Amino acid sequence: MATRYPSGLLSSSLRRASKRPAITCSVYSTSPCRARPLHTTAVVRTSSPTTSKTSQINNGSTRSARAAPISLLVGGGLLASAIAIAQSYHYDDEPHNHHLSGSNAQIIHNNNNDNRDPSLPRFRLSSIRDEHGPTSRHPWVTYQDKVYNITDWVAAHPGGDVILRAAGGSIEPYWNIFSIHKAPHVREILDQYLVGYIDILDLDENGKPTLETIEDPFQADPVRDPRFIVHTDKPRNAEPPNEELLREFRTSNEMFYIRNHMWVPVVDEKTADEEYALTVELPDGETKRYTLGELKVKFPTHKVTAVLQCSGNRRNDMTRHAGKTNGLQWGVGAIGNAEWEGVRLADVLADAGLVVSDPRVATRKSSQANDGEEDPRLMHVQFSGLEAYGASIPLSKALDPMGDVILAYGMNGKTLPRDHGFPLRAIVPGNVAARSVKWLSKIVIGDEESTSQWQRRDYKSFGPNEGANPDWDRAKAIQEMPVTSAITGVWVGECVRKGKAPYWANNRQNGRGVVDVAAVERVIGYTPPPDPTSTTTPCKPCPDQTPPAEPVAIQGYAYSGGGRAVARVDVSLDGGKTWDQAELVDDCSPNAPESNKTNCYGNKNWSWTRWRYTGQLPVIPIPPSTLSSPGEQQDKKFCTTLVVKATDEAYNSQPETHKGIYNVRGNLATAWHRVRICPSCVVEENQAHGKAGGVRWSTGETYGCGFGKETVAAATPPAGGGDARAK
Repeated sequence: MATRYPSGLLSSSLRRASKRPAITCSVYSTSPCRARPLHTTAVVRTSSPTTSKTSQINNGSTRSARAAPISLLVGGGLLASAIAIAQSYHYDDEPHNHHLSGSNAQIIHNNNNDNRDPSLPRFRLSSIRDEHGPTSRHPWVTYQDKVYNITDWVAAHPGGDVILRAAGGSIEPYWNIFSIHKAPHVREILDQYLVGYIDILDLDENGKPTLETIEDPFQADPVRDPRFIVHTDKPRNAEPPNEELLREFRTSNEMFYIRNHMWVPVVDEKTADEEYALTVELPDGETKRYTLGELKVKFPTHKVTAVLQCSGNRRNDMTRHAGKTNGLQWGVGAIGNAEWEGVRLADVLADAGLVVSDPRVATRKSSQANDGEEDPRLMHVQFSGLEAYGASIPLSKALDPMGDVILAYGMNGKTLPRDHGFPLRAIVPGNVAARSVKWLSKIVIGDEESTSQWQRRDYKSFGPNEGANPDWDRAKAIQEMPVTSAITGVWVGECVRKGKAPYWANNRQNGRGVVDVAAVERVIGYTPPPDPTSTTTPCKPCPDQTPPAEPVAIQGYAYSGGGRAVARVDVSLDGGKTWDQAELVDDCSPNAPESNKTNCYGNKNWSWTRWRYTGQLPVIPIPPSTLSSPGEQQDKKFCTTLVVKATDEAYNSQPETHKGIYNVRGNLATAWHRVRICPSCVVEENQAHGKAGGVRWSTGETYGCGFGKETVAAATPPAGGGDARAK
């Protein structure tokens, strides 16, 4: 199937620039056979060329330069841009080295050992760094041994600020991260901004800058908790281990899952209130700017307790049970619940001058909005972050007084952490976390969705048959999340029987028979050693089955998007043959125990529901032991499968399997969560007498998404319950 590109990819930016001087541009479309130019008229804001002494170092010829979207080179929508925009800038009678304008960079005469183009000047790296860094009016970058003036390029594209991280130095670290930028057509675009070469004194024997001149863009990232399960280090993508996920109703800032697409922007916390600003652009092109401090004092403060969940949460589950998926193999921890604090987006948009039609107009015979009014059903709120990430939500969601969309600067009563968007992020409760853009720097109200990669060619879901090259245009962008649930902890045997199962914060304290079960051995049962004085036949080292009525305790979370409350959580201890209902923990109830009372904010049910269940395991037959010495492993184990599924208040329920909802991106992996527990039998040595002791039954391995990876082959299920697995 041929790849289809978003039909509205350019219209928004062209329309917003309609009041600016028009110039000609060429748009190149991609084809399996060849590239062909399509001509149209576009409008762009360009920097007026200036003259300088260095601009006189040229051969007097005229040269045209083309400015291309920075998205093709750095970050953002960026990674899947399949078209290149070449905007032709014509400077009549101006020498080709106009790119040197405004430069005080030291120009070096050609070296006899330098065989590169002698018509172009050479520059020392120190000079480029000092004169053309991120704060310069004329930012430059280097690539390999060449020097480029990207001044006009930055001004011509709204994502241009990202490239300023590389200004004064090499762009290669960024291209090494986003390898799509190494495509030939991207190099052609960059070459049109060539102003010279790096001086040969700054090059190694291979003709490249020395490695120490290339900085790691992630070196300023924050320090993270070592308990995280790390999926990628640069950029950091990590989830908390199961034992940390539900320690509290509100996930701690330190253990909230991290989903980054690039490095974490550096913003000075001491000056953020005065220097960090959000720009709001209305459909007519008018803009208004708010500093962080102004947002805090000008608008009422609002709080909302809400889940953020990655669309790839439990992707590993889909991979295990349906097929290979592309993306980070998240377990059950790409989700977190927090109290967010900030200002309502609707208040900010109203203050910026946005006027919308009366929502009742949709039910009138004439449904047209008045002049100067925007129809929120047709408009979108496009968010842009400092690191070039972009996404959007319908304007109707942003303006819904029950929707609780805020611009947050606080998390769980503290300043928003850097990994989670400091100094400002969008919080869109009930929607996929991909729409809650971090490091928010700009909001645009437009008549189409964000044109970014993450809105148009990611965070969508497809049918099981659509394969790796789906029709991205046809699929809807994920917004509200479907109902889901997961098991995060299983305890069996003595710890449950003695009341030592960990039911969250108020049960983690030591004393009075309550312990942190995360550190407790998961014992199923115990057979006492044979009595040496007995005249009867000694007990078998390993019985053929687990004892009857062995208790099991399970805990987990359930969640549904759109503000829909979880109505029920069903639990099965035998693979779905029989079912029972879990206890739903109402963490937001005013009647909750004082030790566990939590204030919940928001007009709808935006939080997760923690659940817990205590039951009795089915009798699981265990083959006769082949142990010859303590600690030796058996050839086979028999297991039982624990299953959980949730239903929300609209009676939406999770699908039974991932095969029916399989998509190659692995998004929305919401099928029943299955966890297999496999008891094992171990003969304990009597240390006092050097003889064999009793038989201990333990959980052995626990398999499933968020637990161990199952590598055993299926065996015939035994009679009497449970499932068989050959080791």
